[in-house]
Amino acid sequence: MQSRLRVHGHPIQPMLVTFPFGLFVCATVFDLADVLGGPAFLGLVGYWTAVAALVAAGLAAVAGMVDLWDAPGDPTRRTAVTDPTRRTAVTFNLVNAGVAVLFVFACLIRSRVPEHGATGGLLLVELLGLLLGAVGVRLGGSLVRQFDQGRGEPTSFEGFGPPASSVAGGFGRRRGG
Repeated sequence: MQSRLRVHGHPIQPMLVTFPFGLFVCATVFDLADVLGGPAFLGLVGYWTAVAALVAAGLAAVAGMVDLWDAPGDPTRRTAVTDPTRRTAVTFNLVNAGVAVLFVFACLIRSRVPEHGATGGLLLVELLGLLLGAVGVRLGGSLVRQFDQGRGEPTSFEGFGPPASSVAGGFGRRRGG
């Protein structure tokens, strides 16, 4: 992606999005175990995992806004409605925000419950959030492919081969005679 927020040439936002989504999945698994009769502390762990996911989602949202600001667009199409790349980026960020809103709702309700235990209804809200998150993962993948088309870098496993000029090959050996 074309972004100011990069690490070794790779955009940060796709890396950051994996943390909240993974934590949301973990929180839902803990809550499912709590609802199915597991130990009571699993509800507490699920609650705090969801809170950590919301913090990570906030960081990913900031990076997403920077990426959206820097998203290359078609010069003939200036609006997000007519430019497919910008439309996908806007939709991706809105979907991620929707997932966060669903989990914020679940966490706010659980904050008043003793030991922050989960209920069947809240578990359904979390499962709906994960379903929406799956749509976001698909949009994010298509967005990365759209941005990477013009980069000229390998997009398959051929990029994992040894580089043409490797510095690592020279470590530990003496040159010269």
